[in-house]
Amino acid sequence: MNTEELLKLKQRALEELQAAGAPAALEELRVKYLGRRGLLAEIMQGVKNADPAERPLLGRVANEFKNELGRRVDQRRRELQQTDVKIAPCDWTLPGRWPRQGTRHPISIVIEEVTAIFAAMGFTVADGPDMETAYYNFDALNTPDDHPARDPQDTFWLADGRLLRTQTSPVQIRVMETQPPPVRIIAPGRVYRRDTTDATHSANFHQVEGLYVDRGVSMADLKNDITCFARRMMGADVKVRFRPHFFPFTEPSVEYDFSCHVCGGRGCRVCKNSGWIEISGAGLVHPQVFAKVNYDYEQYTGYAFGLGVERIAMIKYGIHDIRALYANDLRFLEQIRP
Repeated sequence: MNTEELLKLKQRALEELQAAGAPAALEELRVKYLGRRGLLAEIMQGVKNADPAERPLLGRVANEFKNELGRRVDQRRRELQQTDVKIAPCDWTLPGRWPRQGTRHPISIVIEEVTAIFAAMGFTVADGPDMETAYYNFDALNTPDDHPARDPQDTFWLADGRLLRTQTSPVQIRVMETQPPPVRIIAPGRVYRRDTTDATHSANFHQVEGLYVDRGVSMADLKNDITCFARRMMGADVKVRFRPHFFPFTEPSVEYDFSCHVCGGRGCRVCKNSGWIEISGAGLVHPQVFAKVNYDYEQYTGYAFGLGVERIAMIKYGIHDIRALYANDLRFLEQIRP
């Protein structure tokens, strides 16, 4: 290749450079001309075999070609980067976001979903200690001294007379002691009972309990809110039924069931062919409970309800053994998707 041909090649390379409208096209051009096996590498090798009289000029033109093209490629790359990058508004004083590792646990997913649903209905989240006194766990909830729940066979009693809470209802008492009506809270948390661990029971599990106190609150409000929650959580076609029951801290009291989402209420192995799945209990707050927190039960009424987080997770995700939720088996956990 002589000097005239080399200058024409340089002109063509610069035209191709200007036409490169994307980083990929620019990189392709760089490899074509400046790569280890590119055209300029071949030309530089060929200078050695050129006519001795033309060799100095050819070498100088080739070096100028290489240097200028390299400089132009770098300049064009910066231009393309400035064109492609769109900087979104950002508060640079905020802390960084660490990438999540692993996967979200089904219990965490259900608690977040339950909290979001009730938050949309006007409930706020309240919390309390896992180690409680007998007063908050039993006395203030109108539970008599001879109630079976107080027995050491059912409750974890500590040496100092306290206990591991058997429900999150003590949070309701603590909130009502410090806040006048109206009250609308949910209390998610871990609870403890002396249950023998099997496919459906565990010595520690999670509950979400709710409380709504105001003037004129009735069973109709309770049934409406539980039904609204069920349809948001389990699907628009789910049905809810309420059955009379007894709890010392509510009067009247009910247990409520959801229609089986697996069989649609026709009966299957999940619902034991009944078409219904038992969820938990609820009712209107007992006047004696209001008396303990100095609420005027002649002016205010309220309802309370509870639900088991593990039970909801087992129903929602088709889990047949509660122990799978605590086995820390990533192969199982990775199958659960919100």
